[in-house]
Amino acid sequence: MATALVNGRILGDDGFHDGRVVLVDGGRIAAVVDAWDPHIAEAERIDLAGGALVPGFIDAQVNGGGGVLLNNTPTVEGVRAIVAAHRRFGTTGLLPTLISDDRDTMRAAIAAVREAIVQGVPGVLGIHLEGPYLAPTRKGTHDARAFRAPDAAEIALATSLGNGVTLLTLAPEQLPSATIRALVAGGAVVAAGHTAASYEQIREGLDAGVRGFTHLYNAMSPLQGREPGAVGAALDDRDSWCGIIVDGVHVHAASLRVALAAKPRGKLFLVTDAMPMVGADDPAFELYGETITAVDGVVRNAAGALAGSALDMVTAVRNAVRMLGLPLEEAARMASRYPAEFLGLGHRHGRIAPGYAADLVLLDAALDVRATWIAGDMARHDA
Repeated sequence: MATALVNGRILGDDGFHDGRVVLVDGGRIAAVVDAWDPHIAEAERIDLAGGALVPGFIDAQVNGGGGVLLNNTPTVEGVRAIVAAHRRFGTTGLLPTLISDDRDTMRAAIAAVREAIVQGVPGVLGIHLEGPYLAPTRKGTHDARAFRAPDAAEIALATSLGNGVTLLTLAPEQLPSATIRALVAGGAVVAAGHTAASYEQIREGLDAGVRGFTHLYNAMSPLQGREPGAVGAALDDRDSWCGIIVDGVHVHAASLRVALAAKPRGKLFLVTDAMPMVGADDPAFELYGETITAVDGVVRNAAGALAGSALDMVTAVRNAVRMLGLPLEEAARMASRYPAEFLGLGHRHGRIAPGYAADLVLLDAALDVRATWIAGDMARHDA
């Protein structure tokens, strides 16, 4: 039976609309109609109580959640726990993210994500391999002992998922352009990150197929007057996408506003870089045998480097509205439509439009999540 989502403010391509109804059938959006459309009478009605209905949030960088870190639990059960923890914060699609690790752990994580998709674990869109092809001088919390250049066998492994998106973060200056091209040819979406590259080296990477930048500003060569670096190349390039962490810690709000002014609309998207404490009571977790703890919401390793975040996606959306002054409709697109387009999923995710996946988030006036839908399956959440 079709479902009619009524009495809400519906985010369309041109903004919010009152008096519209979303019809959901078979896990997809069947239609967006006027409130008097006769098809509504044939559907089960769900009252949205005047809330804002936006496309489900898509997070391309989720290291963990619900007390689980993918590196430590590269299993279907681990993936299931991570996506379940993030759903309550409006994330209806994500890429479980593996921080630089050995080949066996990479193989296990890819296999776990592949099997999670086969089993229909709600919200799993693919995998993000953040490393291990990174620059030691921009390693952040990654273990540089795991860094390496991939041989042909590892290129095949890194691109072997088969049934979802593979996002791969690398430092372009660490690899030959031919290797980047091989990864792209294997189906990976390649992003530059944890990179000490010059502007020219980033341009070579973009020419080889780099599509975007992982957590813009963080762990990359900065923009300076005579040395534009990776940040300058990212802001200068009009075709690439940039993920940004809007938590008030990773990047100053003024720097984010500069990025918004420099990049074409639609090329910046929100990520959380979330760690296991999101959706869990324990603020600590183990990474590479070291205990890492969030203090006042800031996650650092023993050396003082930022070690991911305690950010969830609905908080990132609220921050984009309140810290950056963006309208809710644009902040919501930065959490849904724009990451979908970056990942090559823009034809079926990220919009409330006929034929699109019925992945949706209901927000109340305080921008808290009240309900989510994944493939039309509804879950209610306490604010």
